[in-house]
Amino acid sequence: MTTYPPLRRTDAPQPADSPDAERAHRRRMCALGYRVFGALRFGQLGDGHISARDPELTDHFWLLGYGVPFREATVDALVLVSPEGDVVRGTGDINIAAYNIHAPILAARPEAVSAAHTHTPYGTAFSAQARLMEPISQESCLFVFDQALFDDEELEVVSTIGGARIADALGPNKLVILRNHGLLTVGETVEAAVGAFVVAERVSEVHVKAGDAGRPISTEGAKQVAAHYTNQNLEWLVFQWLVRDLVPDPSVVDRSGGLLTRS
Repeated sequence: MTTYPPLRRTDAPQPADSPDAERAHRRRMCALGYRVFGALRFGQLGDGHISARDPELTDHFWLLGYGVPFREATVDALVLVSPEGDVVRGTGDINIAAYNIHAPILAARPEAVSAAHTHTPYGTAFSAQARLMEPISQESCLFVFDQALFDDEELEVVSTIGGARIADALGPNKLVILRNHGLLTVGETVEAAVGAFVVAERVSEVHVKAGDAGRPISTEGAKQVAAHYTNQNLEWLVFQWLVRDLVPDPSVVDRSGGLLTRS
């Protein structure tokens, strides 16, 4: 049985001692992020991706190799992708849409370490409404002042030009709602990007089920909750809870995993 270290609400991400240590940490969190998505039954159709910017080759980023089920993600199954979309470390292919989306976003957002996107039951349904989230639940306050809408039919994202248009719509925000497509979040850590994505999916569920809420939270009330969440590093803390709940043995990501080669 795994024994987790104590977790306090005041805990926050800590800087690594070296670029190598930071790279190892980002890769491990990325693999765990995929495991979390897999446990939530995200990405079962081969859709979705989580990136982790390399701390030294900052225009390169790590992705899960093509064909590895999210629930079987390991550190060794990650591949390093160059600005041109080539795999320069690791073995296997990549989801081309992942490169087309993540490369422009990470280029436009130098402070961002990670972006997360997959097709989810409620995020996709909410995105079809082509509107922003409203302050109708406590968790929605995390996004109401930090979101954007990509109101476009760029669904396949067949080039980095399409990804650049998503990046432009995203702007400085942590969440962009891709019309008829789903959700995408960014974070200054892998943990924050994944944590924010899962919270956004839960908020989408509230919107879909509640419809037009009769009494939304006031602007002042929503700002207070948003400030509290920011001070608590909510997205990072959510990731800690998700791993504790959904990945019983986190050491599984340190074991070797297999890849499929796309023909």
